[in-house]
Amino acid sequence: MPIIVKASDLKFKYPRDVPNRRERKFTGLPDPSPFNRDDLFDILPMLTAVMNALASKDGNILDLLEDILNQMPGFISSREEVYDYLLGTVRECLRP
Repeated sequence: MPIIVKASDLKFKYPRDVPNRRERKFTGLPDPSPFNRDDLFDILPMLTAVMNALASKDGNILDLLEDILNQMPGFISSREEVYDYLLGTVRECLRP
């Protein structure tokens, strides 16, 4: 069963870009569109996709993902770059 991340699951509060709420959001690779790291409506589908790729419902992993997202270098800008960066970094952190 797919994991769905909701705003109430997050440890940080994020602004909402309401005027662009209905614009297409991340649904998977490839997606060269720019990622808005200051928009809850862009963040939720991204974190949902990464949590599903990890097959994890662990809140600690979601917290780690948020920490990584908020410290991510600014040159990582497209949705596919953000996805790859988050997934790769979390996998490195979870490696025994």
